[in-house]
Amino acid sequence: MAALLGSVFLLVLQTYAAPPEFIQMWPSAPTSGPGYLDNETVTPSLVPPPGTSKHLPHSIIIGVRKGGTRALLEMLDIHPEVAAAATEVHFFDWDENYAKGLEWYRDLMPYSYPHQITIEKTPGYFTSPSAPARIRAMNSSMKLLLILRDPVERVISDYTQVYFNRLENHKPVHAIEDMLVRNGALNTRYKAIQRSLYDMYMRNWLLHFPLEQIHIVDGDTLIHNPLSELQKVEHFLELPPRIVASNFYFNQTKGFYCIRSDGRERCLHESKGRPHPPVNSTVLEQLRSYFRQHNHNFYQLRALFTGGQVDSDDLLTSAVVSTHLDKNTFLAVKQRVCDAPNDCMSLGRNKFPREKVSWEKIGLALDWGDIC
Repeated sequence: MAALLGSVFLLVLQTYAAPPEFIQMWPSAPTSGPGYLDNETVTPSLVPPPGTSKHLPHSIIIGVRKGGTRALLEMLDIHPEVAAAATEVHFFDWDENYAKGLEWYRDLMPYSYPHQITIEKTPGYFTSPSAPARIRAMNSSMKLLLILRDPVERVISDYTQVYFNRLENHKPVHAIEDMLVRNGALNTRYKAIQRSLYDMYMRNWLLHFPLEQIHIVDGDTLIHNPLSELQKVEHFLELPPRIVASNFYFNQTKGFYCIRSDGRERCLHESKGRPHPPVNSTVLEQLRSYFRQHNHNFYQLRALFTGGQVDSDDLLTSAVVSTHLDKNTFLAVKQRVCDAPNDCMSLGRNKFPREKVSWEKIGLALDWGDIC
């Protein structure tokens, strides 16, 4: 009798010591609903426990909205050494959440093992004025993932999401041209357009993090060739290469790649990959024209902070215009003095002779697809 009671006592201890996520997936268990991706299938088996403790993230996907952040996170979650947060936390960009403190934030992270890294994604961080400083205050060595796509396509995708959200909530909707154009001119105050000004937000991040801690993922490539982009991310995060071509298959019905791992096949939710509305060609050209200089500015930022020599003659593609990327902007980002202070400037780990950089003027920008 004593032995039986002792066994029961040990069983109770073991049950309560395990996190609630430690479950067994029986053949009759549900395989759809909250927590499952669209059309996910699960091989009946014992689901491995998700870990022993929760940790603050080692890496954060900071944006950009409608750039492919959910796809990137789900694809990274294939890796056995990644523990991905299930929801967008909005800790660093929402004051009411930030006021709750780091313990509240940590509690929203997934359980993980010591050999795993925790990753969360909140695309609102990229455009938040306060997020860079707050993340740096938590961890100045944080590795940041930024996924970008053609800014024109991103605008249209942004509109499409809002359009369907309003339809589902029985709210009035507007044609895309009505949002993009006001009084015959491009409505540059439209939030979807503002969110595509990558150079403007990138400057704020470079005030707090060196570019070697910000890995830029090509969202357009991720759609068509996910493996190549994920291998770069593995390298950036110093993860052993575990993601392979067989982890992806092209879904003809949906028109994009889905995921295959651990006996499961899953696609992103049906809200992803919605067809975009047609846009008047004149309006499209207005958008492209508006983004050209911003794209070029962003290209210059990347070039200057990744060690390549930037010659103004190479950048000149049209008439010369004044640039926001003047000397004072870069001095504010990071300045170190070289052996000859008047001859060179050091940005991050890289030195650039002044005579090779036109601080005052640059050429008009190329289209996004030409420079990224």
